[in-house]
Amino acid sequence: MGKNLYNKVFDLHTVKKLPSGQYQLMIGVHLIHEVTSPQAFEMLNERGWKVKYPERTFATVDHIIPTHDQSRPLKDAMAEEMLCAIENNTKEHGIRFYGVESGNQGVVHIFAPDMGLTQPGITVCCGDSHTSTHGAFGAIAFGIGTSQVRDVLATQTLSMAKLKVRKIEVNGELRPGVYPKDVALYIINKLGVKGGVGYAYEFAGTTFDNMSMEGRMTVCNMSIEGGARVGYVNPDQTTYDYIKGREFAPGEDKWDDAVSYWDSIASDKDAEYDDVIVYDAADIEPYVTWGITPAQSIPVSGQIPEIEVGSDDEKVLNEALEYMNFEEKETIVGRKVDVAFIGSCTNGRFSDFEEVVNYIKDTDFKVADHVKALVVPGSMEVRRQLVAAGYDKIFTEHGFEFREAGCSMCLAMNPDKLIGDQICASSSNRNFKGRQGSSTGRTLLMSPVMVAACAISGEVADARELFSIEA
Repeated sequence: MGKNLYNKVFDLHTVKKLPSGQYQLMIGVHLIHEVTSPQAFEMLNERGWKVKYPERTFATVDHIIPTHDQSRPLKDAMAEEMLCAIENNTKEHGIRFYGVESGNQGVVHIFAPDMGLTQPGITVCCGDSHTSTHGAFGAIAFGIGTSQVRDVLATQTLSMAKLKVRKIEVNGELRPGVYPKDVALYIINKLGVKGGVGYAYEFAGTTFDNMSMEGRMTVCNMSIEGGARVGYVNPDQTTYDYIKGREFAPGEDKWDDAVSYWDSIASDKDAEYDDVIVYDAADIEPYVTWGITPAQSIPVSGQIPEIEVGSDDEKVLNEALEYMNFEEKETIVGRKVDVAFIGSCTNGRFSDFEEVVNYIKDTDFKVADHVKALVVPGSMEVRRQLVAAGYDKIFTEHGFEFREAGCSMCLAMNPDKLIGDQICASSSNRNFKGRQGSSTGRTLLMSPVMVAACAISGEVADARELFSIEA
């Protein structure tokens, strides 16, 4: 029986098995940002330790950086303190820091692929749960806690248990108006937010074979929302074409050897899995969350489910209905939205914005008067690409605010926040209570094109109908 990619990469990076039953795992690339690194550096400095391999750690600022006024000092004193901390810590320990002045700052899970840092067959970690994004390249990537950030800085290794592997196969062509974000929400809806606990998810099948790298990143990004620690796609020519020519990609003299290795770590055709699940792409529609977990979602054409009395999830479903002010069997189309957000590490890449532009350019569509609509590129590189294509002007002409790069309204550790009980149509990854900066704010997750349709309609709308997307 052959081996899957997860086990190949895990075994290649295992230093030794520990008495606890865990494994000491070598980390290839360590990504850090301003939120989870200050305490790690403080613990390091208290012990007089140095960073073991500073050339393997790469830093940026994303969570707290404003997307409107980035002048220094930042208006938020705590944000300025956190930014100063990562500037000083990276300088002291000889770590490359990609701040605003570098021209390459961005959301950590977008800037790293931009730079060619994320490559097949490596281990990647970061003090951020959505590190699973990098698995789109055939890497084993996972989020870690602050004490583990310290451990990686000090030793370039981590202690961890080996995961089981579930193969999630999606076959067929996605219907018009259905996007990778919908695939992610569909899988989470089917398996639940705890369905992946203890697992790495391997995404496979013809749907993923034909998906762009940016689409694969979207699905892998949200594997953590389904409870999986890791999500990945086997590397192929699409992967290699994306990496080639980027700053940290292998040069021409090393390219063939790199591709040979990348090919070798892909799952064998007879690879063994702990579980296999198969879905048909034709069954997937545009999805919208209605509740307070990413699993509480429905097709945009559907109804909020009826709660079964005595069921295991009765309590959390009732809690979601009360918080979101929805009712059982209610349709979601027509619900007024106040804010629309296109961005985040889930959907802040060039193609996410380009797809929206394709539907609004050369039209008289305008953002509804009562809606605040933000377009936030995931990195300075993505922003440059959008400006070069003239898309910034198209967005502003149609009533969207075109911002600087950052995490923005995904989690609101910056000035971009919901107010009161506003409802936000969002392309981000989490719809938890208070996630977008207000303890009573409400989040509806959906694809960027769906967000744009909501912004223009002023209410939840089916983008396929508004934009006349032919089935």
